Amino acid sequence: MILVATVIQAASVNLAMFVVSRLIVGFGGMFVVQPSPMLIAELAYPTHRGKYTSAYWTMYYLGAILASWTTFGTQDYPSTWSWRIPSILQAGFPLIQLIFWYWIPESPRWLIDQDRAPEATAILTKYHAGPEFAGSSSPLVAREIAEIVHTIQLEKQAKHTGWSALVATPGNRKRTLIAVCLGAFAQWNGIGVVSYYLTLVLDTVGITDSFDQTLINGLLQIFNFAAAFSAAILVDKLGRRTLFIWSGIGMLVSYIVWTACSAVNTNTGSKPAGIVVVVCLFTFFFHYDIAYTPLLLSYPTEIFPYSLRSKGIAVELFAIYGSLVIAAFVNPIGLETIGWKYYIVFCCFLVVFLAITWWLFPETKGHSLEEIAVLFDGEAANVEDVRLDEDKILAGAGVDHHEVVGKIDHV
Repeated sequence: MILVATVIQAASVNLAMFVVSRLIVGFGGMFVVQPSPMLIAELAYPTHRGKYTSAYWTMYYLGAILASWTTFGTQDYPSTWSWRIPSILQAGFPLIQLIFWYWIPESPRWLIDQDRAPEATAILTKYHAGPEFAGSSSPLVAREIAEIVHTIQLEKQAKHTGWSALVATPGNRKRTLIAVCLGAFAQWNGIGVVSYYLTLVLDTVGITDSFDQTLINGLLQIFNFAAAFSAAILVDKLGRRTLFIWSGIGMLVSYIVWTACSAVNTNTGSKPAGIVVVVCLFTFFFHYDIAYTPLLLSYPTEIFPYSLRSKGIAVELFAIYGSLVIAAFVNPIGLETIGWKYYIVFCCFLVVFLAITWWLFPETKGHSLEEIAVLFDGEAANVEDVRLDEDKILAGAGVDHHEVVGKIDHV
């Protein structure tokens, strides 16, 4: 779909063709955005899960770097190729994905849910145990299979896998509330103003030259990638909750200083105040990047049980793009009408968001995907923190292993 949209966009001769191409790109992109973090979480080695799932959304900035510097290089082209070249280049990564899709492994949890446990065992053995266990069973993989089978069996017995299950229990209501909050916070913490209306923001502090604006945008994307990727690497050491709270405090302070300096620059024309605003843009993005870029999809992936994971991600994506649609209409009007005073709105939002984050978001560091259920559901969780009847479970999974004992821990 994205390749088709690229052809339409690059060949556009009117606004209607361009708009249609963008709609198709957005629609097609969801087929990648929604399942990718869930698959990464399942395939990643248990102790690496946090890093890999966090790094997934961080790669957004890799594309942003290519896009921003491409437009920086083509901005002075006198013909329509100034925008047709960037339009054509957006087909690059979809082509790579299309070439390699055959080698992408299937979800082990989905395979087990479809009674194809031997295939799931083979995939987990390949990615979690290594070639030395090919054709034999690994204790680690056996424990993972046991945990997955047991959890899916209990979830099937519960028979609450429809959309209503998202609000059927206190634990699920909390998960869903977190997903909605996280999606809304990601667009209404002020990021939409600088991401989509950077030109207007720079105009308010006297930086109006297109060369300077595109240069700042290009440098900002490189900075964003470095900050987000560093946080993704450190996520298992620092913890998810710590990063969210640190991010909230940093964004709030950055926005307050940014608002004050924008007011000074507008009223007095102070160039130093304008420079401070640019610095605040970078500090704001840094604090956004350390949490909302790496954890935006990886955190909901962790907190929802298997049977609700795809629905939970869908709810969050709906919150993200629903908030984005509203912001897309409101932000430019606010900036053009009241200028820097519009930033005060986001300062207030950030205070509220920080308080909700402190109260609502639990730490998930050091727990398996199934064990996290205990944090939300307590004794009603679909994972027993006791010795399992492994012979029955492993036999049902098609795993020939009878020596796996003890409590499931950090799988």
